[in-house]
Amino acid sequence: MQGKKDYQEKLFANFQLSDRVPKDNFYRRLKAALDLHFLYVLTRPYYGDSGQKSIDPIVFFKLCLVSYLENIISDRKLISHCSMRLDILYFLNYDIDEQLPWHSTISRTRQLYPEKVFEEVFTKVLTMCIDQGMVSGHTQSIDSAPIKANASMDTLELKVPEQELEAYLHKIRHISSIDKQNSIRKSKQNKASKGQQEITASKSELQSIKSRNKKWSKDQDQRTGSGNKNSKYTSNKTHYSPTDPDARISVKPGKARKLNYMSQLSVDTAHHVITDIKAYHANKKDSQCLQDITIRLKKRLNKQGLLWQNLLADTGYSDGRNYAYLEDIGLTSYIPPHGTYKGGPTGFVYKESEDYYLCPEGKIIPFTKVFYDRKNNTKKKEYRALKRVCTDCPIRTVCLGKSAQEKKFSVTYYRKEYERNNKRINSKRGRYMKSKRHSTVEPVFGTLTQFMGLRKINTIGIEQANKVMHMSAIAYNIKKYLKFINKVVTSDAQSLVFIIKQQIQWFNSKISCFKQSKNKPLLIIQN
Repeated sequence: MQGKKDYQEKLFANFQLSDRVPKDNFYRRLKAALDLHFLYVLTRPYYGDSGQKSIDPIVFFKLCLVSYLENIISDRKLISHCSMRLDILYFLNYDIDEQLPWHSTISRTRQLYPEKVFEEVFTKVLTMCIDQGMVSGHTQSIDSAPIKANASMDTLELKVPEQELEAYLHKIRHISSIDKQNSIRKSKQNKASKGQQEITASKSELQSIKSRNKKWSKDQDQRTGSGNKNSKYTSNKTHYSPTDPDARISVKPGKARKLNYMSQLSVDTAHHVITDIKAYHANKKDSQCLQDITIRLKKRLNKQGLLWQNLLADTGYSDGRNYAYLEDIGLTSYIPPHGTYKGGPTGFVYKESEDYYLCPEGKIIPFTKVFYDRKNNTKKKEYRALKRVCTDCPIRTVCLGKSAQEKKFSVTYYRKEYERNNKRINSKRGRYMKSKRHSTVEPVFGTLTQFMGLRKINTIGIEQANKVMHMSAIAYNIKKYLKFINKVVTSDAQSLVFIIKQQIQWFNSKISCFKQSKNKPLLIIQN
């Protein structure tokens, strides 16, 4: 007989979320594993003693965690998504008839709490991973990636000299003839301070930017955005974003210029647990961030009782000062040198004991002085031969050129540190560490940007961007943690079953031996 289901709502129903959510559900296991009650004490200073009650701090952080676990970067979509999921409601301690917080409450609370609160939650989850034996601590892999900021290149404004700023603010900005016909997208509000609107570039830097712009079409030489192929060359020296002044213009080979933040990430090589993450300005070099990362990460690992020994990074972190610094604090670096590094001119041999070079003709090029190269912001050593040494040299024309009278060249001040690092890189262990770095930190970044809500920063300002990155890292680590302890439980259970089976087989074999040897029962029992 064919059945037919009729639906009619009941006036009264006995319904419990705990009965409907399966025991092996991810959010049910996460609720049992994650204890955030320390947040009540941590966030208490940011509230008053009177007025309307705020959102529960634990509920706020759980909602933020769900957004990155579900790869949702919109607070409005997050609330809509959570209201339809029984397991998430159970994780949040909300019943099916309870109203979830308004989406704007999440945004306001995120701005209320400082960065250190989010870092404390990150440290709590990292401690959970360390307690489970997921973090070895001795080898850390560091890398960076640009994360798109919540601002458009079409809203860029032109920086002006300090003395002209007040007058400039009362004028309309300069636009090309094409822009006069087409409307330009402008920011609703200029959030940049006066210092961020002033030109800080030197005359030589401005001249360099001006020369680059000469190749652009004459009709587009005043356009500040990058909305089409013929748009103007833009630089952080001459332009800023009024929407998000902390965002910086950056570009990767083969990709368009965008307003980004730079995410610096450190990953432990044992089980790929994230041990440190922070937002930096996108126009900073990786090598400029390494010492700051090292100080923060070393302090965190030492506090957890872990000894950090090896640092793995790519060529972007290569710098003589970094090599020297890492050696001073007892870290072994495996950082490939930059392509511009050379131990000296081609064909010249360095004599370390006397600190001089031998030219191809066997003439000595002695050390003369230490100087600071302002152009490259590096410390260098100068080597120069006397004029009479090069006067009758047979390769003078090839070596010196047409105008030079004596051989002169400079080498990085940290040559010894470079050479020691290069020796490690080219060793068998160095090649192993390189493959270890490729298989550790790069997949983690791919997971964060594609599946953990870090494809774009949905907030304004570098402090807010840092909070976003920490929450994404927390979601990644907690997912790793639950997967790890589930494997441990499964493997332990399988081991217990295997042991029981072995004991049963042993007992059965003894019984069969006892039956076959009826004349020697006591001897068999003793064996």
